[in-house]
Parts: sequence; structure tokens; C-alpha cells
Amino acid sequence: MRFQLTEDQQALRAGVRELLDRRFGAWALRAAAAEPVLDRALWRELGKAGFFALRVAEADGGVGLGMPEAVLAFEEAGRALLPGPLTATHLAAGSVPGAAGGEVVVTAVDGPLVEWLAGADVVLGDAAGAVPLRSVDPLTPLHRVPVPRGTEPRAVLLTAAEQLGTATRVCELAAQHARTREQFGRPVGAFQAVQHLCADMLVRAETARAAVYAAAVTEDPADIAAARLLADEAAVRGARDCLQVHGGMGFTWECEVHLHLKRAWVRAQRAGGGTESEEMLAADLLA
Repeated sequence: MRFQLTEDQQALRAGVRELLDRRFGAWALRAAAAEPVLDRALWRELGKAGFFALRVAEADGGVGLGMPEAVLAFEEAGRALLPGPLTATHLAAGSVPGAAGGEVVVTAVDGPLVEWLAGADVVLGDAAGAVPLRSVDPLTPLHRVPVPRGTEPRAVLLTAAEQLGTATRVCELAAQHARTREQFGRPVGAFQAVQHLCADMLVRAETARAAVYAAAVTEDPADIAAARLLADEAAVRGARDCLQVHGGMGFTWECEVHLHLKRAWVRAQRAGGGTESEEMLAADLLA
């Protein structure tokens, strides 16, 4: 199977990155972390750009693309740490009026949790009796619900795509810091221990990329489960290793590394968590 992106796919990815760099750069990320309020103007701009309607048929006013293109867009969203119930709104774009254009924010009960409950216009699933939780990620308000809801495979895949975005971004941040930060008169990247950390991050990220892209093509539940597990590992371990490269600086609010780690932890509990994917993959292997 070949994973060479077409010119249209490359243009889509570049366009999403340009939009997010312009509208949700480092300054906006820090501001959002200090005051986690959903940016409705940005949400509408995403809708206007077709982010939520990527897989909606052209006849219904959408872009008419497929899951591979959605994965590329969500990878960029994960790289930028874009907050909000992106997956729920994207999956609801064909059924909830206003979701495709970004005028309506949709969230969904995901297992025992629901994200951005107070900031959403529509909640899919039974959120009665929801109790607020203290989220480790300041950009992801959480509630726990008494009646869990099942997990949709497409939500698992899009979560894996976001994790892949974080894995890629923290690898970039670690390499950049290793080249510019000096200790004992040398860049820290000259030390073998730091080189090993960066190399391991890259290998995990590229392995996860192959699995996520393949799952986007096949949409096979077992492929999606495997991609999810690899992407979770690449994001969480990559963010932790990136923190090691940055040292104490990585925990400061001026640095985005710790925000990637916190978001990766939260995403790892989303869409059934790793346990559900492990059980799915095990059942497929045994069959």
C-alpha cells in the first residue's frame, strides 16, 4: 500500500496548517490555556473552510472527500492543540443542522466522559446527571456521566489522528530545542542520550503515521484499533521525552510541551481508551 499524498491532499494539509497557524498560533494557545473559552469565531471559520463538512457529500453542501482527508485535517488540529469537541462536531456534520458550517457546536457522551459540555449547543447521548471533573488539560473541560455511551470507530480513528499530530509536533519541538539549547559549550543535541530520545520519538511518530494512514484507507476496526494504540504511545511517550529534552523549562507556561502531554493523556481516555482497542485487536487476532 502506498501512502504518497496526492497534490490535493498536500494542499489540504497545508491549507489547514496555514489557517491554524494564523488563527491559533502559540500566542492564542497560551491565552486559551489561561482562559479556556471556546472561540466561536474560530469555530465558524473552521466551518467556512470546510473542516467539519469534509466528508459530507457535495450534493448536501459538503466538500465530498473521505476519511483519509479527514485524518490529515485532524492531524493538523492535533499538532496545533486546537481545543473544542472537534470529533463530535465533525461526525455530526451530516445530521445536525448548523454543525457543518460551524454555527453549532456539538459534543457527545464518550464512554463515561463528555468534553466541553457547557460550551456546546447540542449534546449527543444522555448527559443527565453529569458531574464536572478537574481535567489535567486546561483546554479540555470534562464531565462524568452516569450512563456511558458506546464508542464509534470513526471517533477512535480521528482521535488517533490528533494524537499523531501531537507526536509529530513534540518531535519537532525536541529537535529544535536540542539544536539551539547549549550546555557545557555545546548544543544539548550533541549528547548521545538526547539524540536517542529524539530518534525514538521520530520512529514512534512515523510508525504511528503509517498505521493511522492505513486505517484511514481501510476503515477496518482492527486496523483502527492498532493505529489508536500506536498513536497513543507515540503522543504520550513522545511528549514525555520532549519534556526530558527541555528539562524544567518544559513545565513552564511559556512552553507548549506540557500542554501536549496533558492533551495526550486526556485523548488516551477518549473513544473507549486503549483498553477497548486492545480488546478489539486481540479478538481480531484470535479470530
